[in-house]
Amino acid sequence: MTRAYLDIETTGLSRTACELTVVGVAVEHGHGLVMRHLVGGQISEIGILAALRGAGRLYTYNGSRFDLPFIKARLGLDLRRILAHTDLMYDCWERNLKGGLKAVERSLRIERKRPDIDGWMSVRLWYDYVNNHNANALRTLIDYNAEDVMNLRELRIRLGVV
Repeated sequence: MTRAYLDIETTGLSRTACELTVVGVAVEHGHGLVMRHLVGGQISEIGILAALRGAGRLYTYNGSRFDLPFIKARLGLDLRRILAHTDLMYDCWERNLKGGLKAVERSLRIERKRPDIDGWMSVRLWYDYVNNHNANALRTLIDYNAEDVMNLRELRIRLGVV
């Protein structure tokens, strides 16, 4: 079974009032990952399904409560009907690893290149890109999302989740 990892960036927490800004997907191929990012207007049902092509199971962190419902609300795409889904947050809770993804990463000593960036900063980076055409802000946002996605795989492995 081929595994895929998904993480989204948005302009806020409201599924009805906020927008998807970045959807990051990595699909395992052998021992490596093939990463794809959909940004802004590229984000669509067709784009996400193409990025997930070949995957049999999807892994997220808090995806049951945030990522997947957000995608469903904004795009009408219910990934839980298409792919088996494992929300690694609940596997963490079973091991008494609480908090957001970054807190769990710190507990497990999973390193980040940019520990200074969080969800609020990702919103600011997006608006810097949109309002000021700052390509560096977009690159930083994509790199931040890529690190989230890649760390989902590391988290799954460290937890021993199949």
